[in-house]
Amino acid sequence: MKHRIVVLGAGYAGAITAGRLAKRLHRDDVEIILINADAEFVERVRMHQLASGQDLPARPLREVFAGTGVQVRIARVTAVDVDRKTVDLTGENIAYDTLVYALGSTIADYGVPGVAEHAYNVAGKQAALRLRARLNELRAGETALIVGGGLTSIEVAAEIAEARPDLAVAIAARGGVGDWLDEKAQRYLRGAFERLGITVHEHADVTRVTANGVITGAGRDIPAQMTVWTAGFTVHPIAAATNLAVSDSGRIVVDATLRSVSHPDVYAVGDAAHAEGVGGKPLRMGCATATPMAWQGADVIAARLTGGKVPDAPIGYASQCISLGRRDGIVQKVTPDDQPTSTVITGRMGARIKELICAAAAWSVVHPTMMLPSRRRHLMATGAAEHQFVTR
Repeated sequence: MKHRIVVLGAGYAGAITAGRLAKRLHRDDVEIILINADAEFVERVRMHQLASGQDLPARPLREVFAGTGVQVRIARVTAVDVDRKTVDLTGENIAYDTLVYALGSTIADYGVPGVAEHAYNVAGKQAALRLRARLNELRAGETALIVGGGLTSIEVAAEIAEARPDLAVAIAARGGVGDWLDEKAQRYLRGAFERLGITVHEHADVTRVTANGVITGAGRDIPAQMTVWTAGFTVHPIAAATNLAVSDSGRIVVDATLRSVSHPDVYAVGDAAHAEGVGGKPLRMGCATATPMAWQGADVIAARLTGGKVPDAPIGYASQCISLGRRDGIVQKVTPDDQPTSTVITGRMGARIKELICAAAAWSVVHPTMMLPSRRRHLMATGAAEHQFVTR
């Protein structure tokens, strides 16, 4: 029987991995199954655009992968048994020979009361649409408050402020907003906030979300008619419920080849993986990490199954891109270990570069077997000891 590769999750990491494997491996030898809860590919890096009222193109996964050899299953993963090598879906159980875990992340509320009841978020398509509906209900002069000081927080605040200049838009962060950026980028960001009329509350540790705003650790009340929680992300708890080795945050601990350190037939890519990048620093969550991890993960699996050279070079970064609405942006050049440099591109050029990167990432998903060598290799009858050709 064919060697079955099951990929869990069809975000950037999972979808790109599945398509690259289909391009690398011969269809006579492998069966690639991509499992996702949503029937469409969701451009998660554009959820702030969807929330602000912009429409995004529909990309049904079955159409994306038609003719590639990748089987798409629309189902929700409920459990993984890494000892029996099975995945539990809603109403179904499926076995695997090689598992690629790419279930991504969702919002982290850090135990703050009221987040689930009163706050909106942009962690997924349905969440963004709920925020969009609420945004449409707000009247002129009312306040939209974004909690968080990271990339997502900045983009959501800017997008809403540009789309709804009649609203009072504010951002509240535990520390500084964008304070990891180079000084030039920070100055530009402050100027952009001023131009957009965004009020910034820094060093505001939000300890409770209410129907009428938030309360900080100092007891300060920041009123708002709508609160958007963008204070961080966390992984789904499925991996932590298995016998896989996971980090304190529940991410699957992998080696330099993105293989689980505890179960050699399991690989993790994207937000769900705890992997070390250049300099030994854990890779951060985000599309900038997911895509190169998908490339490497697929190439590693293909190499091990076909007897090729296994890539194990650490993944590094080149830039951080921030959109400030549709016509403004910041591109912060960084070192491979993600430290900011003095090279910063701003304004319309920054916006164009950010758009080009987002469009390229989506293009690589919706053209899953393009731009790669066309030769599909056969599997070895007997592979390396840690990853032999397995039949059921």
